Amino acid sequence: MENVSPAVRSDTTPRFLQWSPIVLGAFAATALSSVLLTFGATIGLGVSSTAPTWRDASAALAILSGLYLIIQAVLSFGLGGYIAGHSRTPAGTASVDETEHVDGAHGLGTWALAVVMGAILAALIGAATINRTPSMRGPAQASAAEPLLSYELDRLFRAGRRAPNVDLGAERAEAGRILLTTSSHSGLSADDRTYLIQQVGALTGLSAPDAERRVDSVVASAKTAIAKSRRSSIILAFSVATAILLGAAAAWAAACAGGRHRDGAPLPEWMARSNALSRRKTVMP
Repeated sequence: MENVSPAVRSDTTPRFLQWSPIVLGAFAATALSSVLLTFGATIGLGVSSTAPTWRDASAALAILSGLYLIIQAVLSFGLGGYIAGHSRTPAGTASVDETEHVDGAHGLGTWALAVVMGAILAALIGAATINRTPSMRGPAQASAAEPLLSYELDRLFRAGRRAPNVDLGAERAEAGRILLTTSSHSGLSADDRTYLIQQVGALTGLSAPDAERRVDSVVASAKTAIAKSRRSSIILAFSVATAILLGAAAAWAAACAGGRHRDGAPLPEWMARSNALSRRKTVMP
């Protein structure tokens, strides 16, 4: 009896990703996200800013900005996932479940690539901003508190008369580091408070009581500014993490929907139900 070797199936479903649809979807997602983020920043939606007047913004505006960040991520990743799923070339013999799984994997690939592209773009913009910032004239002038508490430091060392060419870089940096301790559990120590009063009196010419009142006012303002900055940072971090996670789900679902539209198949039951519900709400007066 003649042994016949089993034939290799040529119609086996490919187990690899098609990178052209993924790259196309990632570019579309990144482009739409850039447009929506620029639009949001234009109309004043933002959760962080170095401007002193921004500290008067309410927590509701910060939460609204975070919700906008999540919505734009869902829309952007959804668009990219849909393009990746719709433009993918499916295998002819694959089952419906397997085709949907591969389409969803392409949506996740689009999501991952778009996240990496967005991170690289943000890093490049940040590097360009730092390069355009005037460099410090000395190492003593560098202060971690300067971007956050620059307004408070200006108030602290404000003087009616000062000798020309007086450089307060070292004093501002030291005072900034001291003011950062106001947000700690123990708060500003008595020694640091006394030292600041002496420095303000010596550099501004104020009397001891006036210097004490100025230091107390600036300390309270710095503590409030640090608390608001911390709140904005928490909202920003939570919004970014939520937006990225929901974006992955949106990319998967949109890629599956794009694949079904490509194949002329009906939408999944949960998608069809949501579409019918949205149409019903639109028709209702």
